[in-house]
Amino acid sequence: MALKVLAFAGSPRRGGNSETLLDWMLDVMRNEPGVEVEKIALTDANINQCRGCNMCEKLNCCVQRDGMDVVHDKLIEADCIILAAPIFCMGICAQAKALIDRAQVFRSRKYVLKLPIVPPERKGKRLGVFLSTAGQTWSYVFDAAIPTVKCFFHVIEVRDRDIQYLMINGVDEKGAIFIHPTARQDAEKLAHAVIADLRQRQGS
Repeated sequence: MALKVLAFAGSPRRGGNSETLLDWMLDVMRNEPGVEVEKIALTDANINQCRGCNMCEKLNCCVQRDGMDVVHDKLIEADCIILAAPIFCMGICAQAKALIDRAQVFRSRKYVLKLPIVPPERKGKRLGVFLSTAGQTWSYVFDAAIPTVKCFFHVIEVRDRDIQYLMINGVDEKGAIFIHPTARQDAEKLAHAVIADLRQRQGS
């Protein structure tokens, strides 16, 4: 069976630094045999904000009917989920945060309703990747985003130890990533490593 990679371009600025970082990874992955790649731009995904109604604790689904209906099943089916999102005001951008907040349905399923997210045989075989960029050069600019990202992956059954990170700071203007000395090489190297890890986990 093909390895399924589901990637989210989270920035409201299409073709910006975080999405370019994502595209470098996906270009490598698409050239790998037996790998299916799907990229979703969250600006076009029609995913509303979470209402905080907690009805998913009773219904095992969200009461909202929007783009999350499609994304929900793709999140479950994917072997690798990549979230690319820039840092805005020291936190993850709003478009990516909306996706993460709507993953509340998985939290309700897992912890309140005590239902599985993925079949037992798929546990420990899924990988998550967080790609991010920031204009600031501070060493701590990504610190607030990481727990949020871990929470997202945790509720969709990707363990902390199965998450990879590539975070590049000091790239502000659109296109600044192109002159970063290692960003492209790091993205391509990570892509190869993730596919190799997935093949090993899947026994393919």
